[in-house]
Amino acid sequence: MSQNFPIRKVAVLGAGVMGAQIAAHCVNARVPVVLFDLPAKEGPKNAIAERAVANLKKLSPAPLGLTQEAELIRCANYDDDLGLLAGCDLVIEAIAERMDWKHDLYRKVTPHLASGALFATNTSGLSITRLGEGFDEQLRQRFCGVHFFNPPRYMPLVELIPTAHTRPEVLDQLESFLTTTLGKSVVRALDTPNFVANRVGVFSILAVIHEAERFGLSFDVVDDLTGSKLGRAKSATFRTADVVGLDTMAHVIGTMRDTLPLDKDPFAALYATPKVLAQLVERGALGQKSGAGFYKKVGKDIQRLDPASGEYVAGGGKAEEIVARMLKKPAAERFELLRNSSNPQAQFLWSIFRDIWHYIALHLADIADNARDLDFAIRWGFGWNEGPFETWQAAGWKRIAGWIAEDIAAGKALCSTPLPEWVASIDAVHTPQGSWSASQGAYKPRRELPVMRRQLFGQSVLGESAPDAKTAGATVFEDDSIRLWTAPGADDVLVTSFKTKMNTLGPGVVAGLQRAVELAESSYRGLVVWQTGEPFSAGADLQAMLPAFMSGGAKAIEPEEKKLQDLVLRLRYAQVPVVAAVRGMALGGGCELAVHAARRVVALESYIGLVEVGVGLIPGGGGLCYIARRAAELAQAAGADADPMLFLKGLYMQPATAAVSKSAVEARRMGWLRDDDVIVMHKDELLFVSIEQARSLSASGWRAPVPALIPVAGRSAIATIRGQLANMRDGAQITEHDYLLGQMIAEVVCGGDVDAGTRVDEAWLMRLERERFCRLLEHPKTQERIMSLLQTGKPVRN
Repeated sequence: MSQNFPIRKVAVLGAGVMGAQIAAHCVNARVPVVLFDLPAKEGPKNAIAERAVANLKKLSPAPLGLTQEAELIRCANYDDDLGLLAGCDLVIEAIAERMDWKHDLYRKVTPHLASGALFATNTSGLSITRLGEGFDEQLRQRFCGVHFFNPPRYMPLVELIPTAHTRPEVLDQLESFLTTTLGKSVVRALDTPNFVANRVGVFSILAVIHEAERFGLSFDVVDDLTGSKLGRAKSATFRTADVVGLDTMAHVIGTMRDTLPLDKDPFAALYATPKVLAQLVERGALGQKSGAGFYKKVGKDIQRLDPASGEYVAGGGKAEEIVARMLKKPAAERFELLRNSSNPQAQFLWSIFRDIWHYIALHLADIADNARDLDFAIRWGFGWNEGPFETWQAAGWKRIAGWIAEDIAAGKALCSTPLPEWVASIDAVHTPQGSWSASQGAYKPRRELPVMRRQLFGQSVLGESAPDAKTAGATVFEDDSIRLWTAPGADDVLVTSFKTKMNTLGPGVVAGLQRAVELAESSYRGLVVWQTGEPFSAGADLQAMLPAFMSGGAKAIEPEEKKLQDLVLRLRYAQVPVVAAVRGMALGGGCELAVHAARRVVALESYIGLVEVGVGLIPGGGGLCYIARRAAELAQAAGADADPMLFLKGLYMQPATAAVSKSAVEARRMGWLRDDDVIVMHKDELLFVSIEQARSLSASGWRAPVPALIPVAGRSAIATIRGQLANMRDGAQITEHDYLLGQMIAEVVCGGDVDAGTRVDEAWLMRLERERFCRLLEHPKTQERIMSLLQTGKPVRN
């Protein structure tokens, strides 16, 4: 029998930047949380924690899925509220990185912990073993490190660091909670300085700084070279440092310097705080939080630091075109070109890869259980598309190893220590059998935890025998636009995945979804619309509409638009439950498709909205019909005397302003999700949960809703909205074309030129929507907006 350990409430000790954001993410996950800090010397004793919670509303990117939910965090202080700890199943310490301060706090709080509570520290690099000194044996068995990365809502990685005393089941319980409940991707790290991701990632930054100086490259050029061109975060190296905070960066480097002397680490000479970083910290230029660091925003311009003068100068330096072309080549050819080139930028790139490969080869045995854990830590903690071992393997394991050895012998590397013997003894670090463990001298398979079964297509490393979601399972039908298939172990539920760019809705997808409903009704328990990658759907394929429009004008588009409207109603009234599995953007037609499903299963990081006004159109795939129906449903639920206009007003503003939710939680507040829809914290569990929802609906005797007439607000409501729009137009808040779009949206959601309370069917509303959509296609202002989007990727405001 499995041993469940429900974590019903969490306490976070320390209301600093990380502590407050960890508490916020608990709220995102619907986990009750208490945030502790020191008692304030003046005013309310919880003032420090309360200020931290108030500050959450100002942070960008937003740590909360819905800003208003900051009030769900309970504030507390160490003088009055330690009794609250007895009701917490998990306590996370997140105060400043001082061993003595942490020990002082532990002496104060540990007597108040529940007997079975898990206790963890969010330290970014201090020894977990030393932090646990002084605990009794029972507490030592329930103590470990749990290192979140900043910002906790968005960064997938959490490092889980045990001591020799931590019970294995404690780690399993925490990993399961972190994965499914908080949506994190967990790497189990060894208790070594800075653990895995910061150890390797910060070394990489130090190597970049060293090599950039050696090759005379400016910060902006280096960031252009080491960002998206390498498949890494756009913020690249120096911008990332600014975001993290240069004082934090200096602290992490200091930890490496203080704990990794030359007899323990042959790269120790590199761990001196770089001169330019020390100077910036000394003058208070700590990066984004202080307004200046390696970069400084002046008006609309981003300036870069010139280390020679100490002044900020114009930025915007880019990689040379010849080097940019090299970076587009396959890995083996790419690194041969970089290594053999005399171009300083190419030599710089070869050098930073050689340095990190040399480093991880020497230290794999010390810092990670296996190469897979190291690669995942860097991917999830630093935003790299590929881990460093994956890149090495893709470029040719033996050949790269030979080149590294040649550079070491020639004195070009950062240290003279040769590669370890294991490098020459294998042909790859990642294989179908597992990933290489240098400490054990063997390939290690993945660790099996029940929670991982929820990730039908979890993340994998190059060389691993992981199924590809694009080809896995049993294909039922496939063409250039769509694939209909069943997932392994779930042949009773049909899955449909789009194959178009940005998963847009073109004629092929519409026809494929109609086929999917027919197949599901005849042979399956349900239908799930799930994409193999983000977004869920960016909406209608405008590019695909152009040929028909150019040859036949709006009249040629209307039949295609009706097919889309017919499709969403087909989904709504399907005789099996249709589940929309949403992650990423669901815009325009993607939103319309999702809201007509029987159930939505939505990843927290989902951005949903009707954005057609941006291209001079109104929603034309049933979105406005949905709003009219939803307003009527809400009014009916509120009571016979409820005014539908009270509900319609807020819903109307969504398409009228092209509002997009900043999270699934906000999407529910905006009306795109219903109360019984499911929000999933870990995106890789989305398909599993969606299939289970389809099965559950089917097992409960699913019946499609009965088509019903919809009471509409009518012409009086249209007149009210038109008057408000006129005021906005006359006040120069919107353009004349915006006014027209707002009026047309009002005409549809209010049911047209009818009396208030008139009951209309969905076909009536769909016709109003379709007629206005097609009329707008002929409008010059709309055509300007569409062409601007297609040509530049940006809509024009006209």
